[in-house]
Amino acid sequence: MTGFHLAQVNIGRIIAPLDGPELADFVAQLPEINELAERSPGFVWRMVDDEGEDATSFRPDENDDMLLINCSVWESVEALRNFTYHTGHLRVLSRRREWFHRVTEAHQALWWIPTGHRPSIAEAMERVARVREHGPGPLAFTFRDPYPAPAGAAQA
Repeated sequence: MTGFHLAQVNIGRIIAPLDGPELADFVAQLPEINELAERSPGFVWRMVDDEGEDATSFRPDENDDMLLINCSVWESVEALRNFTYHTGHLRVLSRRREWFHRVTEAHQALWWIPTGHRPSIAEAMERVARVREHGPGPLAFTFRDPYPAPAGAAQA
């Protein structure tokens, strides 16, 4: 175990307001999926709003009321990958086009953070922008192009 954890952010533009019938099934599944994440091996933290249930009240772009953000911290790329693609999360992920507009640019980023750090919305959005502008690299990458934790990391 290193002195670093993996932060992840993904953003998406919903097709209708969260309280509308188009998103009802998505919203209904949020508690289950968030609980699943929290119970998953390697989970560390997830961004939540003042109500403490999820991050759906956050708007990472003040000019876009339909843009949602999800940000969390994991022990490793493998732990996040296992949760994303090998649990009940995949069932919800496979339905994303029912609830979110199709993305045409980078909408996620992964990056290494010192153990104990909690990313802000601004930091997370900067990492998405970095992937959009420069492609994957050691400061912001994707599942497809992962980078190892920084060299010389202290052992925890």
